Amino acid sequence: MTRYRYLAIPESEVTPREVFRQRRRLLKGGTALGAAAMLPGGMLFPKNARAWRDDLEGRLAEGLPSRDLAGDEALTPRDDATSYNNFYELGTRKSDPEVYAHQLVTDPWSLTVDGEVDTPGTLALEEVLVRETLEERIYRLRCVEAWSMVIPWIGFPLADLLKRHAPTSRARYVRFESIHDPDNLRGQRSSILDWPYREVLRIDEAMHPLTLMAVGMYGEVMPNQNGAPIRLVVPWKYGFKSIKSVVRITLTEERPTSAWMEQNPSEYGFFANVNPEVDHPRWSQARERRIGEHGKRETLMFNGYADEVAELYAGMDLQENF
Repeated sequence: MTRYRYLAIPESEVTPREVFRQRRRLLKGGTALGAAAMLPGGMLFPKNARAWRDDLEGRLAEGLPSRDLAGDEALTPRDDATSYNNFYELGTRKSDPEVYAHQLVTDPWSLTVDGEVDTPGTLALEEVLVRETLEERIYRLRCVEAWSMVIPWIGFPLADLLKRHAPTSRARYVRFESIHDPDNLRGQRSSILDWPYREVLRIDEAMHPLTLMAVGMYGEVMPNQNGAPIRLVVPWKYGFKSIKSVVRITLTEERPTSAWMEQNPSEYGFFANVNPEVDHPRWSQARERRIGEHGKRETLMFNGYADEVAELYAGMDLQENF
């Protein structure tokens, strides 16, 4: 089986452990100070615009625990995973995200959690990350267009983030919103979607242990073209549910409408769970093309995660709700 080999880092370039830990202690104690420096629109402006990136790179250099949740399948080559993407904020061609990745400004970055929570707030991304335990998780990724990959993501469970903000008893859905920056993001100057990009999960889907907020892949900080600096990964659903470059998470009582469902509800249903028995209106979903391989393979129910997630949909019509 092919495995990605992380590049060796010269010992002279590694931040000393105590210096790194001291920096993290300062970050933990500096939340109140950081919240005082606000940008228009509620974004926090840290003194160091690279603060989240510097902290994340230091943690990656120390090494993270890894879990293979893709059935010991070969990883998709990194070059393929970072050059064959759907990220319509940067263009509609698969190559556009890599070509125009520099247009996505990720430093500084903040994340807002609001709606049906007891402790809403907007935090600089480094303040979010310093609270979370990161790990590498190898997941299958299945696109509604019938291609797939196997990717080693780096992140933390979405449930951990939501619990810190204490969802109320009225929270039934979780709405995600991506960056809206048409001055820099060429794709958002088109009318292909009603921008910004939005996605929605049920609260039980959002709290499931497999649902990940990813900040890196292949042992590195998340590339811009793959949804930097923080994106959602829901491995049993079609890829369009895994929204990129998230700036806001809102918990609601009523079900919001997601961007693709609003644009074309016949092709982009709310649940979007991988089901080989339900065809897309324009093609079969029974087989998929694994990027980097020749030929096609059988598509797995729930993308191979049925044992973990099928109970979420017990009693539902699997033909109508996929």
